[in-house]
Amino acid sequence: MLKNILIIEDDADILSTVESVLTYNNFAVTGLSHTHDIIESIKAHRPDLVLTDYMLPGMNGGKICQMIKSTQETKHIPVILMSAYHRQAISLANFNYDIYLPKPFDIDKLVKAINKLLN
Repeated sequence: MLKNILIIEDDADILSTVESVLTYNNFAVTGLSHTHDIIESIKAHRPDLVLTDYMLPGMNGGKICQMIKSTQETKHIPVILMSAYHRQAISLANFNYDIYLPKPFDIDKLVKAINKLLN
């Protein structure tokens, strides 16, 4: 059975690329470009892992991590937080993500990080 990955990314090119790479690597992928009702979206999609950008319109990825990890039904879901804003990386430790990936990242590192969290 394919593992389900939910990607939250507002950059259409990055979202499309990551969706393609993960689909090629035998994951079921759902992409969201918004943060509206994010916990309800996560409950509806039932992902095995969430991959989220930090800089998003409406709500940043750090807040999404906090919400996932503090909600009973979703707290078990691993979260990978991505960001092109490396100077903020030090402050990201408070968000309870499982892995932080600085952008740009190597696709092989992304796939390895996902497999690490899912195994």
